[in-house]
Amino acid sequence: MDRRFVVDSNELTAHLVHPLQAPARRPAVVIVHGFPSEPGGGINSTGTIPALVEQIVLETGFTALGYASRGVGDSQGDFSLDGWRRDLSGAIDYLESEVDCDGIWLVGFGTGGALAVVVASRDQRVRGVASLAAPADFEDWARNPRKLLLWAREVGVVRDPNFPSKFDRWAAELRALRAVKAAEFLGNRSLLVLHGSDDETVPVFDARVIADAHPSADLRIIAGASHHLRHDPRAVAVLLGWLERQRSSLKTVSAADS
Repeated sequence: MDRRFVVDSNELTAHLVHPLQAPARRPAVVIVHGFPSEPGGGINSTGTIPALVEQIVLETGFTALGYASRGVGDSQGDFSLDGWRRDLSGAIDYLESEVDCDGIWLVGFGTGGALAVVVASRDQRVRGVASLAAPADFEDWARNPRKLLLWAREVGVVRDPNFPSKFDRWAAELRALRAVKAAEFLGNRSLLVLHGSDDETVPVFDARVIADAHPSADLRIIAGASHHLRHDPRAVAVLLGWLERQRSSLKTVSAADS
């Protein structure tokens, strides 16, 4: 992570890569990581995000940005769900300040996939979302927020022993952000919903209800795949193909306008 940007006074680390011989205006994508599965990040660690960023750039021609949300890796701050939502909005702002974007797309994994849908529903700059292994809502967390806070401390995304200063407000955020509701407001913007049939963390039912909430979602269930689709070559291949189609749609629109 070789870049920095600031959201809510927290300096967040990021990795931004441009394609070689890129046009002045270019499509761009933001990669949103999931919640750490164990202390140090485990298989969901942002340490694998730069490699995905570079693969996307190489194979699709998008400019790509990956970043670490507050409390993750070397990024400052402590985890809150709405804080992570604001971090994603800040990442979009940062990308726009660095790149003359010909459209912005979001790709999110797990928690990041749900937040990508929520943020896109409120931000017309986003042309499409790929949501991988995302929960339809955060009711499981909301039913026992103190357990979540203990786990967040265990995995290191809450570091300040006095955080949160207002626990009830922190906990209320868990019910306020719902990908299944946000998907209704994407309109005709593209939505790819990818899920593993054997996901042990988020039921495949969540993917189906998110897709059903959108008028024309592309739902793909990867047979035998688990929750960690970032590391499943079939899921990555589907994602890259979707991004290629998004880029091709820009060319079609440009040709029609000329």
